Amino acid sequence: MARAFLFVLDSFGVGGAPDARDYGDDGANTLGHIAEFCAAGAGDRKGLRSGPLSLPNMSSLGLVTIAKLASGRAPAAMPMPDRVFGLHGAASEVSRGKDTPSGHWEIAGTPVMFDWGYFPAEGDAFPPELVEAICREAELPGILGNCHASGTEIIARLGEEHIRTGKPICYTSTDSVFQIAAHESHFGLERLLNLCRIVRKLVDPLNIGRVIARPFVGETSATFVRTGNRRDFAVPPPEPTLLDRIVEAGGKVHAVGKIGDIFAHQGVSDLTKANGNMALMDATLDVIDRAEDGDLVFTNFVDFDMLYGHRRDVPGYAAALEAFDRRLPEVHRKLRPGDMVVLTADHGCDPTWRGTDHTRERVPIMAFGPGIKSRLVGIRNTYGDIGETVATHLGIPAGRHGRSFL
Repeated sequence: MARAFLFVLDSFGVGGAPDARDYGDDGANTLGHIAEFCAAGAGDRKGLRSGPLSLPNMSSLGLVTIAKLASGRAPAAMPMPDRVFGLHGAASEVSRGKDTPSGHWEIAGTPVMFDWGYFPAEGDAFPPELVEAICREAELPGILGNCHASGTEIIARLGEEHIRTGKPICYTSTDSVFQIAAHESHFGLERLLNLCRIVRKLVDPLNIGRVIARPFVGETSATFVRTGNRRDFAVPPPEPTLLDRIVEAGGKVHAVGKIGDIFAHQGVSDLTKANGNMALMDATLDVIDRAEDGDLVFTNFVDFDMLYGHRRDVPGYAAALEAFDRRLPEVHRKLRPGDMVVLTADHGCDPTWRGTDHTRERVPIMAFGPGIKSRLVGIRNTYGDIGETVATHLGIPAGRHGRSFL
């Protein structure tokens, strides 16, 4: 028997998406531009990091080759390793969105071939009848925001008014999402989660992918900070995913981080929460110890996207990649014969790009484990090939979308 470990480095794109122009992202390249800025000294931050981007462990898994394959150029000042281990390549997305559920569902063998609902970028984001229904059913005095916004910016701008009035901060982005920020103590965390459940029901007819609770603490605009109690209320995938198939075959799916929320808790055997990439890695290592033959450990490392990509923080993103890379040997030491680890991403979020939203990019594929030989698997036509490779490794029946590269 075998075990599989699937790690999504949230937003770690490698450029080159063939349809990037359709999304306004022609030329976006998360890895390439971070490496370029670091090589030029623009990725330095005193006390955090300095110099060229250094990812020796992922480079040994083929990352430099992957980047060149995906986008046509190698990352600046990242040397080609003497030897590459494991399977390596890149994948293009076929789903009709560059959002988190679309990317994860496609990785799990269920691409999104329908159009999500979105809120307009100009004027009020939410229709008056929706706002009225939310306020009525949740017994609210009104809402603040009602616009496209960056989460940290809108909390800094409206947080004090929120505390004073009791009105939650509601906003959206270019993703199919309704986000609600509220203070954990002044408004109440459970009240916020209940509000999100109400909104989830009300936006279902609009085909909105996620309602996200964004709790924060602090008393002034200078001290507000979002907490780790974020919760995503997603619609369920349109058909059974890799997760469902593993459970049906008798295995378990151990969801670490926000994986459970992304899949609306379908096909999830147990859930482990943690706040921050390093805590997520600690939790993942613990789960690896208890995973059994036939199991999948599925982790989303959210900081790359949430803390650095959306905030257009190149030094922060670079430092987070380097910190993750340093911990990969700990994963390797946990592996048993028959295990396979896959590193990939769900979309891009180029921190040098305009705006604060995701970017349409190819994603890396790095698969390694005892007995897995080095081989270039090329550019895959869908993220679904990743899920089908995991299915083949675990010995479960193939799905309808994607093709294994084992």
